[in-house]
Amino acid sequence: MGIALAEDGVATQGPVRRALDLLYLGAGYAAGVFLVAIFAIMMVMSVGRQFALNIPAGDDFASWCMAAMAFLGLAHTFKRGEMIRVGLLLERLHGRTKQIAEVVALGIAAAFILYFTRHAVQMTYDSWRFNDVAQGVVALPLWIPQLGFAGGLVILSIALIDEMVNVIGGNRPSYEKGSPDETPEEFVERISQGGGG
Repeated sequence: MGIALAEDGVATQGPVRRALDLLYLGAGYAAGVFLVAIFAIMMVMSVGRQFALNIPAGDDFASWCMAAMAFLGLAHTFKRGEMIRVGLLLERLHGRTKQIAEVVALGIAAAFILYFTRHAVQMTYDSWRFNDVAQGVVALPLWIPQLGFAGGLVILSIALIDEMVNVIGGNRPSYEKGSPDETPEEFVERISQGGGG
């Protein structure tokens, strides 16, 4: 699943690792597309008022895009280490103790997200099964905008499990930036230069 060595000894990524990374990157790009869609909708609605131009259910479309953007971007943000994490305890641990604590933290996070994902997918499926439609001006089937919400949670669940398997395998978490021996002063310097936390 992970990294294989080529004939020249250089580490290469396996097909599963490449597929997962493409999944997270694709979800991140999809979140970006929805962000641009929100901007376009809001600009057309704002400028359109000057010319008596109105987008039917524009607020609904903007809110659906916002939900899709927020949830589709979660896995990419998590894997890149840009998600806010409170690591007060983990930052003080080292070696095997830190690895065990990381696995426990990832396991708890995965359990919560899997629970949330199950209900999001069930809600989306029920909307499709019962043919629920939006109550606004445009009677759009609700399962369509709910796909971004449920899909983003499914991808985040995969990312958490992927990361847990990575850490159990003895690897450093992909979301952890900087060197393991980084001093607090080096950390502050890296953050001040825009290096992320």
